[in-house]
Amino acid sequence: MRRVVVGGFVSLDGVMQAPGGPEEDPTGGFEHGGWTFPFWDGVMDEAMGESFARPFDLLLGRRTYEIFAGYWPFTAGEIADPFNAATKYVATSSTAPLSWQNSVKLEGDVPQAVARLKQEEGPDLLTQGSSVLVQSLLAAGLVDELFLLTMPLLLGRGKKLIGDGSQPGEWQLVDNRTSTTGVLIARYRPKGPVRTGSFAQEAPSEAELARRERMQRDDDW
Repeated sequence: MRRVVVGGFVSLDGVMQAPGGPEEDPTGGFEHGGWTFPFWDGVMDEAMGESFARPFDLLLGRRTYEIFAGYWPFTAGEIADPFNAATKYVATSSTAPLSWQNSVKLEGDVPQAVARLKQEEGPDLLTQGSSVLVQSLLAAGLVDELFLLTMPLLLGRGKKLIGDGSQPGEWQLVDNRTSTTGVLIARYRPKGPVRTGSFAQEAPSEAELARRERMQRDDDW
């Protein structure tokens, strides 16, 4: 059985749009493309190298696929070589041809197609970018690992990694390190359902009871 590993660069407020350069994805008037560049260091190089050292196939949304297809086939190296050799599974409704070698369109319902891929023998299915695709996979409970590099900045607006439709649940931190520039590099795996508890007083005050009643009515106060 194959795993889905979501890899992503994110800001503190969860934005993942155009991390590599201003020209990557300026849609929606996004003005901060290339925001990862000032934070890059040897620790991040090492972490990314480790991530791509194991066998993998790529699982991409169409916009990210087009960004990659315009870059990686025209270069070579530690990351380019496995990217070019990997099978690229692409979530797209477009009928335009997929020009990058070893590219396959996901047919039909995308989460169902990914669920079928997971049942096959083969390497991990690794996402990069692809916010719409990732949100649909999180909503369907298909993600087996999050590999996140969180930069110490706020971007305010832009495409987000996590959407409102994600399945609730706890995630276990299985590996982490910090770069020399303050980037948190972490891996998380699903742990189980959300647990809850309460720090409330056993005998709440009248003011607290009144507050709870107002909350139940959802009063504008």
